[in-house]
Amino acid sequence: MQGWHKGQPSDQPGGYGLRLTPGDRDRNFDPSWTSVDVELDGGPTVAVPLSPSFWRTCSELRSSEIGSWLLSAGVAPWPLGEPPSVVVRAIEGNRFSARIHVVRSVL
Repeated sequence: MQGWHKGQPSDQPGGYGLRLTPGDRDRNFDPSWTSVDVELDGGPTVAVPLSPSFWRTCSELRSSEIGSWLLSAGVAPWPLGEPPSVVVRAIEGNRFSARIHVVRSVL
């Protein structure tokens, strides 16, 4: 999964989220859910509403709390075309955990 940004001012938390592939969405999310809870690593647990477009063409978990988390971790804003990688895991039901995937170089 990757960070997502709507294109609003990049220093503001609104307009950020996490982008899922349609396959990940279909495998891990239930169409009957109207929201999911995401435990942000080192941050709060946030309730993220799922819009009707989430099930069609916009499979992003959008939340200003996610934006604040990405900004405070220093991975947002990011260079064009280089969103951070985020590992999202199902916990139970509509509850998930998220952590920023940090790639470490090996010398």
